[in-house]
Amino acid sequence: MNAPTSNYLQIAGREIHWMDWGGQGGPVVVAWHGLARTCRDMDELAGHFSERGFRVICPDTIGRGLSQWSPAPDDEYQLAFYARLAAGLCDALALERVHWVGTSMGGAIGMVCAGGLVEPRMKARIASLVLNDNAPQIADAAIERIRSYAGQPPAFDTVAELEAFFRTVYKPYGWLSDAQWRRLTETSTRRLPDGRVTPHYDPAMVRQFVVHPEDYVLWPHYDAIEVPLLCLRGVDSDLVLPDTLVEMQRRGPGAAGRLQVIEVPGCGHAPALNVPSHLEPIEAFVRAAGI
Repeated sequence: MNAPTSNYLQIAGREIHWMDWGGQGGPVVVAWHGLARTCRDMDELAGHFSERGFRVICPDTIGRGLSQWSPAPDDEYQLAFYARLAAGLCDALALERVHWVGTSMGGAIGMVCAGGLVEPRMKARIASLVLNDNAPQIADAAIERIRSYAGQPPAFDTVAELEAFFRTVYKPYGWLSDAQWRRLTETSTRRLPDGRVTPHYDPAMVRQFVVHPEDYVLWPHYDAIEVPLLCLRGVDSDLVLPDTLVEMQRRGPGAAGRLQVIEVPGCGHAPALNVPSHLEPIEAFVRAAGI
């Protein structure tokens, strides 16, 4: 397995950071993180797939991790712009066909891309789509919960205190080893001018929910998807409700027989994709979809 590399590109006038795992010749997986997270959340998934001959591209969304913060947050912190960045990344890397694995917001970006309504050239590029605890409609209560902690990120004197905060707020991810919690913390930390530490993202990214309140109502995009779709739902998820899964089965890829749903025990929102019981079903799904 080739060692992962850290890379930067100018896309749509913004600097975007991405990790590249695996060799150049294999099938490609794009793994996209959740709302207030970074591409390093995908390390275990990327390692799993790259060891098996895949190339895995893991971007930091604008305003997160090491990607540039937007100077126009009300315009750019929205799914349509994220899909534009995804299209630009695929153009720059000459990726003609990819499997997409997205956690939460990353899944929503994948739906927008696979539906082709916003970025038509992305529709033909996506060979399969994995939604990790995401759906065409998400629960209002979960949105409020996420806004409450993401919109006003706390600051702490020490990294140890920040890790304790992450262990609490991300407990629904399921089991993580102590080393994985430490990596999650260290790859999600920035230091403020006063010396305290805080999560590594632009707090203005939650403006998405104010300026674009319907951004995560994605049924038209879902209905336009014509490739195999796997939905992983944390058994205890407050974001993807059972009624939504019923509706997904009734229409779009579900009605066409292209939807598979797996309930993930021991997790809420969202499974961490860090253990074999999470990764093996994704690999089986991706291999069955082919390219």
